[in-house]
Amino acid sequence: MGSGEYSRDQRYLATRITADGRDGYPVEPGRYRLVVSRACPWANRAIIVRRLLGLEDSLSMGVCGPTHDERSWTFDLDPGGRDPVLGIERLQEAYFARIPGYDKGITVPAIVDVPSGKVVTNDFARITLDLSLEWTALHRPGAPRLYPPELRAEIDEVNEVVYRDVNNGVYRAGFAGSQEAYEEAYHRLFDRLDRLSSRLESRRYLVGNTITEADVRLFTTLVRFDAVYHGHFKCNRSKLSEMPVLWAYARDLFQTPGFGDTIDFEQIKQHYYRVHRDINPTGVVPLGPDAGGWLTPHGRDSLGGRPFGDGTPPGVASVSGR
Repeated sequence: MGSGEYSRDQRYLATRITADGRDGYPVEPGRYRLVVSRACPWANRAIIVRRLLGLEDSLSMGVCGPTHDERSWTFDLDPGGRDPVLGIERLQEAYFARIPGYDKGITVPAIVDVPSGKVVTNDFARITLDLSLEWTALHRPGAPRLYPPELRAEIDEVNEVVYRDVNNGVYRAGFAGSQEAYEEAYHRLFDRLDRLSSRLESRRYLVGNTITEADVRLFTTLVRFDAVYHGHFKCNRSKLSEMPVLWAYARDLFQTPGFGDTIDFEQIKQHYYRVHRDINPTGVVPLGPDAGGWLTPHGRDSLGGRPFGDGTPPGVASVSGR
């Protein structure tokens, strides 16, 4: 690893919730709580997939506030600053219930076993796949196939490079500790975005002709790009809105039920600009950019494809989003 290069801690609680309960946690409606923050791109994946699959009534959702301190995410959006289901003020409490003194990252998304109050998993990459593969008995009628068997190898291949160069690439640029590390991450990011743009010139979605897990994973970075990564993380060769193909692709997804209705730009900006004081010492949160452009026509329909395949869109999002 080069000097000053940012490295993400990838030590997660990898216990899985499965249909057969082989890890000790069987899929059960109402037993678990998905804890997220709307600010976090990794948690945003789980929010989107939960909604697309119609799991709202089976898997409740606790929403942390957009900021946190070194100890943990907090439930400051809830009355009294306490999650109404878990009864805790800090997500840290659910981690400590599982492993006393847990010394790795207290991250979202996390799925908590409500009866015991213990975190089951915070393995964000596996969580969304298992929602697709293991929770099928609880999916809504018409739920899309986000990880179909015939496309999994290609989805995995796309996800690998998108994670390395884009999802985590913006962080590698933003948290670089040297000019050399920053420039390497910057070039890898925009080289990959250029390749993705070429890929999407003639196809509506990344893999196949419907929305898949690959689109969910790219979207959560793209939707934060102009509001946060362009300036805050110095990813400033181009704004998303200056990359025509990716901008149209992202708007297409944003306007698809289950995507844009999970986004809160104010919470996104509050998180990055207030928490990362080493990058933004004043904690001042920018007022822009204007989010109105996300609702402008995208013209991607002309490429064909059907967002939900043989399925249907999810219903109207609840006011609370819970």
